[in-house]
Amino acid sequence: MKLHELTSAPGSRKSSKRVGRGIGSGMGKTSTRGHKGQNARSGGGVRPGFEGGQNPLYRRLPKRGFNNRFRTEYAVVNVEDLNKFAAGTEVTPELLIESGMVKNPLDGIKILGNGEITVQLNVKANKFSQSAVEKIQAAGGKTEVI
Repeated sequence: MKLHELTSAPGSRKSSKRVGRGIGSGMGKTSTRGHKGQNARSGGGVRPGFEGGQNPLYRRLPKRGFNNRFRTEYAVVNVEDLNKFAAGTEVTPELLIESGMVKNPLDGIKILGNGEITVQLNVKANKFSQSAVEKIQAAGGKTEVI
């Protein structure tokens, strides 16, 4: 099979509706928009969420909660994930990003204590949970807040 012989499965690609191409097409003249009215005009129609003047759903529902715009969000890494590093390695945020364990560092990296760690590591991060510090030190490693 060659690239020029590839075809899509029958029925998987539907051709788009071509409007305004003459009366023989069945979609000519008004181009499926009907006669007059707001939706027949160019640029016509109503904004998203408009319910014809009725009080819209987003105004009927009560406001809930509070979103702090200034909160600090951490990218989290569990101690069990640190087992992949060799003993004696200095684990830094740059190393975690480079190794693919952290895709987006957000406002910093926090090490959580989920799982067990068996390797002795020197871990540097922005924040640690108490259980993570205990587990890393129990394995003979060190933690440092940067």
